[in-house]
Amino acid sequence: MYRVEIARSALKALQKLPAAYRDAIRERIRGLRQNPRPPGCQKLRGERDKFRLRVGPYRILYTIDDERKRVRVVVIAHRREAYR
Repeated sequence: MYRVEIARSALKALQKLPAAYRDAIRERIRGLRQNPRPPGCQKLRGERDKFRLRVGPYRILYTIDDERKRVRVVVIAHRREAYR
């Protein structure tokens, strides 16, 4: 089982989202504890350990540290803003 950490900026962004997406994103983040590479996740090109999950028009960008069994959510944003 992995420990999930959420960056303060990602947590603030999550709180500002519409309720339906907020709940769906929370569920996806909870699922990262059991499986940090769930179906539908993609490794970002040009990044060492950064992955993304899609939830409607929103993206969850996170890193995985397999040695420490840790997942760190670094960005939660609309797709047009997530990769900037």
